[in-house]
This record gives sequence, structure tokens and C-alpha cells, in this order.
Amino acid sequence: MYQRAREALADTLGADPSPELSAVHVALLRGELGRREESRKTNLRAELTSFVGKDADIAAVRELIAEHRLTTLIGPGGSGKTRLATETARTLLGDLPDGAWLVELAALGADGDVAQSTLAGLGLRDTLLGQAPHAELTDRLVAAIREREALLILDNCEHVIESAAVFAHRVLGECRRLRILATSREPLGITGEALWPVEPLALPEGDAGPGEIESAPAVQLLRDRAGAVRRDLTVDAPTLATMVRVCRALDGMPLAIELAAARLRTMSIDQLAHRLDDRFRLLTSGSRTALPRHKTLRAVVDWSWELLTDAERTVLRRLSVFTGGASLEAAERVCAGDAVDREQVLELLIALTEKSLLLAEGDGASRFRMLGTIKEYAGQRLAEAGESDLARHAHLAYFTELAETAEPYLRRAEQLDWLATLGAEHDNIGAAMHGALTAGEAQAAMRLAAGAGWYWWLSGHKTEGMEHLTAATEVPGEVTDEVRAVVYALMVNFVTSGPGDEHQAAEWIHKAYEFSRRSLHSRARHPLMGFVTPLERMLRTPDAFLPAFASLLDDEDPWARALARLHLGKMRIVLGQDGQDGQDGQDGENADAYLEQALAEFRALGERFGISFALTELADRIAVRGEFAGACEHYEEAIAVVTELGAAEDVIGMRSQQAQLYWLMGDEDASAAALAEAQRYAERATWPGALALLALSKAGLARWGGDAEEAHKQLDAATALLGDEAERPHIRAVTHDLLGYLADDLDEARAHRAAACAAASEAGHAPLIAQVLVGVADLALRRDEHEQAARLLAASTGVRGLQDRSHPDVTRIEQAARCRLGDARFAEAAREGTRTGWPQLVEVTLAS
Repeated sequence: MYQRAREALADTLGADPSPELSAVHVALLRGELGRREESRKTNLRAELTSFVGKDADIAAVRELIAEHRLTTLIGPGGSGKTRLATETARTLLGDLPDGAWLVELAALGADGDVAQSTLAGLGLRDTLLGQAPHAELTDRLVAAIREREALLILDNCEHVIESAAVFAHRVLGECRRLRILATSREPLGITGEALWPVEPLALPEGDAGPGEIESAPAVQLLRDRAGAVRRDLTVDAPTLATMVRVCRALDGMPLAIELAAARLRTMSIDQLAHRLDDRFRLLTSGSRTALPRHKTLRAVVDWSWELLTDAERTVLRRLSVFTGGASLEAAERVCAGDAVDREQVLELLIALTEKSLLLAEGDGASRFRMLGTIKEYAGQRLAEAGESDLARHAHLAYFTELAETAEPYLRRAEQLDWLATLGAEHDNIGAAMHGALTAGEAQAAMRLAAGAGWYWWLSGHKTEGMEHLTAATEVPGEVTDEVRAVVYALMVNFVTSGPGDEHQAAEWIHKAYEFSRRSLHSRARHPLMGFVTPLERMLRTPDAFLPAFASLLDDEDPWARALARLHLGKMRIVLGQDGQDGQDGQDGENADAYLEQALAEFRALGERFGISFALTELADRIAVRGEFAGACEHYEEAIAVVTELGAAEDVIGMRSQQAQLYWLMGDEDASAAALAEAQRYAERATWPGALALLALSKAGLARWGGDAEEAHKQLDAATALLGDEAERPHIRAVTHDLLGYLADDLDEARAHRAAACAAASEAGHAPLIAQVLVGVADLALRRDEHEQAARLLAASTGVRGLQDRSHPDVTRIEQAARCRLGDARFAEAAREGTRTGWPQLVEVTLAS
């Protein structure tokens, strides 16, 4: 009887069962499996909630299971590995003759038996197997399922990873029709294992519309779970925006989102969003039936922490000082020390990545990043270890040295490579600065500001850079003169390059000048320091400005020489001294020559900021001559250059200028397209000067097109953007000049013309004075004072040095005056205008 039972079982299983199992117990085992088959093919439980946002993952995992006998879903705790595994298995039940079986390993101790849990998962009664005391559980299991075509789900393998790997290798080797789907925070590490990283739920893009926000998987999950506990939840646009904030703060992690949704039973979505800074205290209301480590957010991460070695814990907690990830070199500098050698750090980073506590990014996993929840947890562990200041200072030292190393290369051909390097560390540089400011470390904050200041400017982070520089200068404490001189010179560059208080700018120039004089012989002299002296001289004696700049043409730094030449050309135009000899020791050279030579020198250096600066100045110059197509080409090249730098805000002004030039060329479609692109860039910009410039450009175009209502609307927008800075002289001049054209009442127009002339005279910029003189000529024309209009046009040309053919009102006024006066009388009036000072002409016109 015994032999016949063994033979029958061999026929069924395809191999001779273990000789240690009695025929009776083998038969009973087979009978038990048969009864289970008849009743069901799986122990997967019916879920009580919907499965959101992972349809594509299910399809991908199905393919892996079809191609590989071992597939492991890896990911951090709470990412939804178990749910993805069970939902995928459920879709495969029709293709698995012997079903899909969930084996829950979470309750096992570190020395637990995976085979025992598998038998329990399969529903095999251990009492039937216990009569052969010398047979291993794995032997019994293999005997039972040797020829079964089934799927085993080994869930939560990370804490018994070695045992799970040995078990999987054994049963897959002996049960050739079996497949295993494992879930773990790290791979099992078996040859032939296919891996599927379980990513957090997708979040909407930063510029997503309402429809895209609603369809984002993370938001869908929050809405679904929130709706179950708050039937009165109204999902309008503000609520959706708040939901996005919650989902981003929780990294799109399904378990964290579910825990957050549970909190909505007792608080509003806004209250929840405001309290997520302390997520580990807040998210403590999980399901009573969940695994203990899934009941609170902290328990989820505690589970992973307890499985780490001491060295892994050291590296993980020190990594929490990074923001936006860490390069290998940075991690080695900051995380090494005590029991962790620098040579060990890479190995430990890889181990933490395999355990789903870090994300490896970049080619060759050159960068390591934490999810926000892990970062906050590790930061708490860092504080508990008493290492917060130690790690922060190491982080600050590394990024200060990186910024200082990169700084000179940002003015050379290598600037794109170094901008990319600093761009990858942008958040870390900001975090290092914040840490130094918070700790009141004046020298450290100022040193980092000196190193990173030009990066912030060049890469288009002007608002952020201005805030960091200003904050650094306000920290009390001892700072070396050399560092102060550099930071103040950078501050001068910021405050004189955009909207700002002129008195405040003068104060910074004075401070920078004082400390630059103390640091004349410093080896750390920044090229910008040389430009402080001409600005100081301009404040004291405006006539000394050009000679002071000319002295920089002999500077030892080639970038400084090129920039000095560029400024000489620009300031000749601004001061109305283009082509005048003897102003700067370069007799006979005009503005164009300076600009063109500066462009050539910047091209030789490969320095894109200087190239774009020179191109835009030349574009403005040739546009005045009426070479609109050539000016547009210059702008196009400049846009390509600044786009390489990432300084998107600079594109706004260039596209705005192009829009005006295309309009003058009669190409309204190209004008609209340029303006639309400027608007797209403006929607992402923060620098108020760039935004105000766009509004002013739109106002001018609307006025040219006869849309007075739109022109007023855009003027109001520009004024609102500028705030108090709208009172700066050149802004007042432009605003009143435009309002003068829009005014229907002549007395109102006259008042605006008077205000524009007063502001332009205060600013002292020749092109601006020339512009408002055209407006006064328009007022004369409207009064039928045609000869005076001709005189004012001639005076405008004299101030500028050439006739402005980019100003459509010049042509309109000239044609109207010529038509009334005739060529001879117009020419005579124009000659009178060149012989009379423009203030006198304005006074006569406005007095009449």
C-alpha cells in the first residue's frame, strides 16, 4: 500500500517525494491541495478601496512575470508595493491553473522560517506535515508544489532578505513551473531576478491646469480617500491647489496620502497642508487592521531604520543636510568621519539605494537623493545623534569651496559646464546660505555670497541672489575687508541693473568703493571691483565717468577689459557724447566701435553674458538707424546665448524689443508671436524689472495700434509691478511720455509732457531726453505749431546724435510738418532747432 501511494504521488507530481514523508501523509497532503483547488485558486483578499494610478505598472509587472520566474517589486515603505503585487496577481488568476498565493512575511522575526509562512499562505495544515520530524519544511513544500503552475507572492522580504533569497532560489530551482513575485525594499540578489521600482504616485507639473491636476494619480488618490471620510468636501480650484501642496509634501507616497486623508475627518484640507511640516506627529491615524509599521508614518520609516547597520545609519542621517540631492564627491566630504571612512561612503550609498532609502540619479548613479519624508526623519535622527552642527558645517564648507572654485570660470568659455555644476547644486547652495544666516555666521555667509553671487546673477536667479546678498550683509560680526569688498561690488551690480532706489544704490556704491580701496592689492580681487570706481566718480563728478572707465582698458583681467569697453560704448550713447574726441583717451572712436570691439573680445573669451550684452546694445543701436531686420537678428543671437545660460528673464526684454521691431516692419504676426513668447517667459519670472518692461512694451504697442484702453491697462500693470520704484526718473519719463500721447485734452497732454521732460532731465540720459522731445513735438503738432514741431525733432536728433528711425512718431510728425511747411521752411526750422538748446525749445512750447 505504501509503495502504491508513493507511485501514484510520483505520477502526479512528476518526481519521487521525499523518502522521509510517509505515504499516508503524502496522500493527505495531496488531498488537502485538491480540496483547496476545488474551493479556490487564491488567498488574495477582496480589497475595500479602489486602486488608483498604477494601471501602467500592472501591465509592466505582468510582462516581467511572463518573461522572468522571479520578479521583485522594490521601493520605500509606503510606496504601495504590496498592493501593486496583489492587484497584478489578481489580473493573472485566469492564466494560472494553480492560482496566486500571498505569503506574508512581515510578522516573521529576523530568524523566522520563510517556508513555514509559505505553507501557511498556501493553506496547508502544519499538523498534516508534522509527522515526519526529520523532513525540512522546504522539502515538504517542494513535494507539494513541484509541478504546480502557480504564482507565489513573497511580501515584505527586507527583514529576512537572506532567508527569502535562499528559499526563492531553492524552490524556483526545483519547481520549474512556479513563479515568484516578491516585494522588498531591496533586491533579493538572485541571478535572473527582474526588478521593478515602485515609484511614488505621479504629481502634476508645476504649470498644470485644473484638468491635469485632477487627473494626476496622487491627487486622485487623495480625493478618493478624502471623499470617503468627508462627504461635504468641495473640490474647487483652491481646494485642488491645496491638495497638490499636500501630495507634493508627501512625495506622492500612497500610504502617506492615505494617512493624511484619514486626518480629514477632524480637520480641513488647509489645516492639514499647514501642519505637514511636522508630518510624523500628524500622520498617526492609520487603519486598526493595518500592520503595526503601516499605522503611522514614523513607524513606516522606523522599520527601515532598524534594518540598517551603524555605518548606514551614520551616512543616511548626515545626508539629511543636503537639499536637492548630493553628488558622490559632496557626500564623501560631508558623510565621512568617525566610524565611516571616505572610501566606504560609495558602498554605503549604494546599499542605502538598494534598500530604497535613497534614489540614484544621473549617468552612472552620480547623484543621490532622499524623498522628503526620509529626509525629515533622517534630520531628526541627526539631531538625536548630536551631529547637526557638524554635518551643517561640513556641508557649508564644501559648497563654499565649490562656488569659489567655479566663480572665475563663469566668465570664461567653460561657463556652461560650471553653470551646470552649480545649477545641480542650486538648492544646496541656498540651504548652506540659509544655515549660515540662521546661525549668525557673518564671515561664512559673506564668503559664500561672494562665491555664489555672480552665479545667481548670471543664471537668472536675480531676485534670489539679491535676497541672499542683502541678508548676508546684515549679519553682524567680523568679516574680512576682501570678502566685504566683493559682496558689496556684487550688490552694486544687482542694484544698478534693475528697478531700485537710487539713493540706496548710491549707498552701496560708496560702501563698495571704501572696501575696494582697502583691498586694492588683494589676490582675491573680483573683476567687478574695478567698476566701482567709475560709478563712485560719476556720483561725485559726472564728467569724470568716461575717463574712469577708460582706465579699466588696461586691467589685467580680459573680461574686465571687454566689459569696460562695452560700458564705454554704452555710456557714450547715454551721456550724448558719441563721437566726441578727448573724453576717454580714445580720440575718434565712437560708440559703435567700442561695442563691436567688446563683442569681439567676449566672443574670443567665449563669455556668453558679455556676448548677449554687446549684441543687445548693438541691436538697439542699429534699430535706431532703421535697420530693423538686422537688429532682430542680433536679438535672436542674444536670445540663443542667454538661453544657454539659463537666464530666461533676460529673454523677456529682447522678445519685447523684437515685437516692436516686427511691428515697425509691418509683420504683425511675427510681432504677436514675439510678444506671446515674452509673456510665456514672464509667467515664470520673478525679477520685477523684466516684468515691468514687458508691460511697458505692450503699452507702447497698444498705443501704436490705436488701442488706448489696452495701453492704459498695461501702464497700470507696469506701475503696480514697480511699486515705489515707479517714481524713479527714467520710469516717470517713459510713463508720462506715453500718457502724453494718450491724452485727448491738450492741457492734460501738456502736463504730461512737462512731467516727462523734467524726469528725463533729472535722469540725464540722452536717448531718454531725445525720446521725450519727440513727444513735445507731437504736442506742438497738435497745436498746429508745425515749425516748432520741426525744431523739436531736430533738437531730438541732436541730443541723440542721429535720427531715431525706430520711433514711428518721428516719421509721422515729420511728414505732417513737411506737408504743411514745405521742404524749404521745414529745413530752415530744423536748422533753428539745432542751434537752440532743447530746454529753451521745451520751455517755449510748454509755455504757449
